[in-house]
Amino acid sequence: MADVKKIATRESYGNALKDLAEEFPNLVVLDADLAGATKTGIFKKAYPDRHIDCGIAESNMMGIAAGLSLSGKIPFASSFAMFAAGRAFEQVRNSIGYPHLNVKIGATHAGLTVGEDGASHQCNEDIALMRTIPGMVVMCPSDDIEAKACVRAALEHVGPVYIRFGRAAVPVINDTPDYKFEIGKGQIVREGKDVTIVATGIMVDSAIQAAEKLAADGIDAEVINICTIKPLDKDIIVNSAKKTGKVVTCEEHSVIGGLGSAVCDALAEEYPVKVKKIGMQDVFGESGSASDLLKKYGLDGEGVYKQVKEFV
Repeated sequence: MADVKKIATRESYGNALKDLAEEFPNLVVLDADLAGATKTGIFKKAYPDRHIDCGIAESNMMGIAAGLSLSGKIPFASSFAMFAAGRAFEQVRNSIGYPHLNVKIGATHAGLTVGEDGASHQCNEDIALMRTIPGMVVMCPSDDIEAKACVRAALEHVGPVYIRFGRAAVPVINDTPDYKFEIGKGQIVREGKDVTIVATGIMVDSAIQAAEKLAADGIDAEVINICTIKPLDKDIIVNSAKKTGKVVTCEEHSVIGGLGSAVCDALAEEYPVKVKKIGMQDVFGESGSASDLLKKYGLDGEGVYKQVKEFV
């Protein structure tokens, strides 16, 4: 694994904004005094006139983004997930979601892998919060390639979009010739017949690792990458569940209200089967390295493997 290319999706976010700026002249980027950390500083350096630092005032930033969208701009409002989804929830709901404005939210430092910043900054609730806002698209990319594709898709989509990015560097897994991204479409990254593993974000890599270990035990796992949690690709999940009869969900987020809940909602309506939800089990995180935390909470490849094997 030493030679596998790794890059943090927040870095991909900053690079994508800069790369797409000429193609989307109405793109403007807002930040809340965190341009160095969210990596929007990459855009700011290239296009200083199109970057607005709103200071440590995330709620106000969402209001400014709403106003800019009404003047024909495509604003990307950026901050840590804890602040973008958490602190500014009311403004995101009432000023962006309710009037269905064309505002994009780039939320970095999401999930457990914020690591040493500890529980106060490890936002494991943002997907749940954003899913509840009517008309909000919610995306969680698995790697550099998917993150860049999400930014482009968000710019092309008319309406509010929330994209969650991570702090830690993660392996590039979508560097295949046939990779194609579309909002609301999942992707089968590994075919299987014994159990379905539905994963999002960095957990797609953990799911792939787990599937390889399961194969050595004679268990054939199907792995599905769900980048768009809302709108959810129900068909790909239901069709796989009909084939395997068992479903496991994997997310770097609370098992309450996130991907697991979305998958369970879909299966309950279409094809009820037994589901195991792997994620943060109604607990806060703690300070530690990203890799140590993933291991402790059973979210690394080995942890997912053990939980799926026990479930099957």
